[in-house]
Amino acid sequence: MGRLSDFRILVAPGLYGSDERHWQTRWEALHPAFERIEQWRWDCPDLFAWSAQVGHALRRSARPAIVVAHSFGCLATVHRAAAGAPQLAGALLVAPADPAKFGIVRELKVGQLPVPSLVVGSENDPWLTAERARLWASEWDSDFVNAGALGHINAESGLNDWPAGIELLDALAARIQHVPACRCGRDDRSMRA
Repeated sequence: MGRLSDFRILVAPGLYGSDERHWQTRWEALHPAFERIEQWRWDCPDLFAWSAQVGHALRRSARPAIVVAHSFGCLATVHRAAAGAPQLAGALLVAPADPAKFGIVRELKVGQLPVPSLVVGSENDPWLTAERARLWASEWDSDFVNAGALGHINAESGLNDWPAGIELLDALAARIQHVPACRCGRDDRSMRA
């Protein structure tokens, strides 16, 4: 995990936060340098308020950051990235919630994100089908990984520390370190996971 030490790792949970069984919380326990992005109301999926909190967390340090987002946290991260977030270096977007379920499709049709990103979808996610996750990844010009049948890739998925997820995060960090300052083409955005 040497490459990760070059970045702040910000954890952006979804609705209701991530409980102690969720891989995000377990990652924070395993890696004390990982920081959680707190929301004012975990029970209120307000895209603009959540996006503002992502921006606030990013502004707290000039170090480049990778956001590790889950569910609605993915939508807030994408919205913030598109609106501008200079310290954001990359985003791992795990099991995004379907923007249509929240009536915010237009707000998330932002085109290519300004940073390298990876969308991880599941074949049996009740919040967003793998097919729709792949479509959103394409909209954001993000790489896509089908993680198999893992449900919503949350505590109920029984992933414990989810080592495969850490591998994806590490690979994303390595890719960010090799992205030229001017990313004019797509060739530098390919990722093998």
